[in-house]
Amino acid sequence: MRLDRFLSESTEMTRSLAKRALLRGEVEVNGEREKKAARHLASDDRVTWNGERLALVGLRYVMLHKPEGVECTARRGLYPRAMDLIDLPKAERLQTVGRLDVETTGLLLLSDDGQWSHRVTSPKRGCAKVYLATLARPLEGAEAERAVAAFAEGIELEGDEAPTRPSELEMLDPLHARLTVHEGRYHQVRRMFAAIGNHVEILHRESVGALALDSELAPGEWRELTADEVALF
Repeated sequence: MRLDRFLSESTEMTRSLAKRALLRGEVEVNGEREKKAARHLASDDRVTWNGERLALVGLRYVMLHKPEGVECTARRGLYPRAMDLIDLPKAERLQTVGRLDVETTGLLLLSDDGQWSHRVTSPKRGCAKVYLATLARPLEGAEAERAVAAFAEGIELEGDEAPTRPSELEMLDPLHARLTVHEGRYHQVRRMFAAIGNHVEILHRESVGALALDSELAPGEWRELTADEVALF
């Protein structure tokens, strides 16, 4: 790796700022001042900037308790971005693993490991996602039974060519339901309930695959995944 790229990868500097730091004599490689941006580094080279040793940022895997009013996007818009809540170096490199809409809360994964993210979201894997939904009107009795059967069979959504994959609907009480889906269509859970004549007032994601939201994380809080949790996918 070129030295200027290494500096930009391991600090908040851009490549142009890294070159200026080199010209100012602020960078040393193996204890000797280095000004050449194009120098290629060996894996065991020791690089310091103003006396501080630098290291590349490795792959990160993050669990966020997404609060309401936060967007899952890389572009800046009307709402704060999920990555803005993560206090890690180069947090802007993190990408959300799938998406939750602005109003939906709960488990959101972020990572800069594209292959891992693909394993989590790939339709072929059908990774289960569990949501807790608060409904606008009660769903009970025979109507609830029909809804459970319809979700298990697959729901026709307006604008989609194929029905949803079979999903598991559990009514906790007339106004609260737990739904497990195995795909990630646009606003899928809200659209599924709308298709049976109801409306989701509050939506919260509890888990993705075998990974559940850490109960100790308050809305807006985050932590890095353990090695065992990363290996779940």
